[in-house]
Amino acid sequence: MAQNNEVIEVLNDLIRINNDRTAGYTRAAEDTKIVDVDLRTIFERMADESRQNAIELTSQVGRLGGEPATGTTTSGKLYRAWMNVKDMFTGKDRHALLASCEYGEDAAQRAYEDALSSDAPLPTDVRQLIVSQKATLKNAHDMIKKYRDMHEIAK
Repeated sequence: MAQNNEVIEVLNDLIRINNDRTAGYTRAAEDTKIVDVDLRTIFERMADESRQNAIELTSQVGRLGGEPATGTTTSGKLYRAWMNVKDMFTGKDRHALLASCEYGEDAAQRAYEDALSSDAPLPTDVRQLIVSQKATLKNAHDMIKKYRDMHEIAK
């Protein structure tokens, strides 16, 4: 049971990260200008992706007999923090918004790396789920970076 508790703790951390990511991308979608329909669509899709990740992780926590997390991270409020950093920029231009999103994606990658390198005895199916979600989030990171870089070149 102690091993399950360690695994549940790791999964709950990832649920919170995905809840933060959902909140961050929901806010990013709201902050996009009407002309930035492409970004709004991407941000809404990424929020949906995190909702799905949280559902999958919640299912694993339940299967292990744990109580799934429902909140967000307490250490820094990662995704809300990166959106607040964005607000320090003048206006809500594409580059600033994308740079803030990339910062959040970096934080998500670190959280998933921490989960995979933890001492918790992750069952094979749980490890595979985490690896799969991390890969999906890496693709999201790379897309955000690509958009940010394209915007930088266009300036």
